[in-house]
Amino acid sequence: MNLSQEEQNLIEERFRAIEVLLSPQKFATKVLKNARVVNVLTREIYRADIAINGKVILMIGDCNNLIGPETEVIDLNGKYVTPAFIDAHMHFESAMLTITEFTRISLPTGTTCLICDPHEIGNVLGPEGVRAMAAEAALMPHHVFLRIPALTPDSPGLETPGYHITSREVPEMLSYPSVSGIGEIQGVSAIKFVFAHNPDVIKDTLASTIYARSIGKGVDGNAPELFGAELAAHIIAGGTDVSCHETTTKAEAIEKLRYGVYLLMREGSTQRNMAECIKALTEEGFDSRRMILATDDMLAEDIVKSGHMNDIIRRTIRQGVGAVEAIQMATINPATWLGLNHLGVLAPGKLADLVVIAGELEDMEVEAVYLKGELIAKDGELLIDLPLYTYPPTVKKSVKRDYVSAAELMLPARGTKAIVRCIGLIPDQNLSHAIEVEMKVDNGYILPSLDEDLLPIAVVGRYGQKDIGRSFVKGFGLKNGAFAESVSHDAHNIIVVGTNYNDMAVAVNHVIKMQGGVAVVKGGKVLGELPLEIGGLMTDALTAHELIARTALLHRLAAEELGCKVHAPFMHLAFLSLTTSPKWKLTDKGVVDANNYCVLSAIKEVL
Repeated sequence: MNLSQEEQNLIEERFRAIEVLLSPQKFATKVLKNARVVNVLTREIYRADIAINGKVILMIGDCNNLIGPETEVIDLNGKYVTPAFIDAHMHFESAMLTITEFTRISLPTGTTCLICDPHEIGNVLGPEGVRAMAAEAALMPHHVFLRIPALTPDSPGLETPGYHITSREVPEMLSYPSVSGIGEIQGVSAIKFVFAHNPDVIKDTLASTIYARSIGKGVDGNAPELFGAELAAHIIAGGTDVSCHETTTKAEAIEKLRYGVYLLMREGSTQRNMAECIKALTEEGFDSRRMILATDDMLAEDIVKSGHMNDIIRRTIRQGVGAVEAIQMATINPATWLGLNHLGVLAPGKLADLVVIAGELEDMEVEAVYLKGELIAKDGELLIDLPLYTYPPTVKKSVKRDYVSAAELMLPARGTKAIVRCIGLIPDQNLSHAIEVEMKVDNGYILPSLDEDLLPIAVVGRYGQKDIGRSFVKGFGLKNGAFAESVSHDAHNIIVVGTNYNDMAVAVNHVIKMQGGVAVVKGGKVLGELPLEIGGLMTDALTAHELIARTALLHRLAAEELGCKVHAPFMHLAFLSLTTSPKWKLTDKGVVDANNYCVLSAIKEVL
């Protein structure tokens, strides 16, 4: 039998473990004494010791016979021990941090496994961007897996990306290190209308997903507001064990669970759907094995303030879910779905990734984190050094357009009044309202109405195209100024909202000057900025804590100087161009009817 070096190493590792368990002359390297073990296999909590040899758990129970003169013994005095946590779907780009800096703030919270979808950098830079992120992921001390995009843009013809990914690029990207499958297949989210207007997208998605399955890789779904035949078609496009992190109602949760979908209950910084999804369990008594917690999009400041997956578990417990069952949703449930058989459980032979909880289990206050048997975080402090990784120049300088004028951002119209298709912001959702409003016209342009909170919004193409989408949005409540950013899901052109066109133009032009980032403007002056040099999405020039301080300042400026009434306004703005999420969105092509897969005129009727 010809075994690889990795297989030979595994033989030696497992033999040493067996030797320790069965030989009276061999002892564990580490024993955690007097733990209250959270068993996610049986949904029990009981007193026991945990013996560890190197990277793996030897056994759980009475481990006194495994303690030798060189064994490190840690007396936990009855503290709870759980498996380390898994975030089953997230985007590093949403935190605007590199994987390294995200890790710096996430690992101390007990999240040792991240399933990342580099969809955003894929839209901007294609395989080159995904390759760069995969290379960084491979250096991390913990478990970071990428799920690559099968299609960019998600809505061909409705928006312009920096790179058009199709099934041609998928085999190469699936071969990158740390890649475990295909990410959210948003291109077939509105599958009924894709089938009617662009069926080649479905065939191309099938080519990608069938190939991925053939080489043992997974596929993530994306099925907002889908039921019946449309949901069934989406599942078939991705494969029988697809997930969905876009579920927003109890009715959706019920139907998806009945169809065998893995329900990723999203609870991020601005998209909070767990409380509604969890009703399938708390009100209807559904089996929770396919119910999984995930963040999707998290701001770095929220992780530092409240925690990562430990905080999501805490919120789930507050919805009436038992503590151990909630922990299952961030440990054994995602590990089972993802085929990560070495993670998510405290049992013999599993990797010794575990979390020590201080105080009551329901409070989920992480005291210590062990990764592969080593203490790597204590009391919120990371105890290990992280590798250095430099992003290549090829993933920078991604903004390719000239400056814009204020007039270019204005929506022209004839007459004195017009019915305008406006976008309605929904706080803490990536869904939006479709609003038709009568607005005034002056000198050939639609006038904003600050009293009615009807503000101009525009999406400016940044990949060499001159296209600019224009409309109005309700929900931000600005009274002054404007802000713009190069983060605008999913094609990531430059999106801007404001009270006047001069400030909007200044904000857009500053983003262009920075080669990507966020700019807050008032009275023609830039009050604050955040350069995002990696694809206009992330920075490697700031540490996590430096970025948190910078974004906190921008949020304060947006609230105090501009009068913005929603929290995390830049993340909320970024989702107003997401064409795969109902109902109306704005891209460089114009107002998009996401439900019907078409571009609408921003002006419905001239009066």
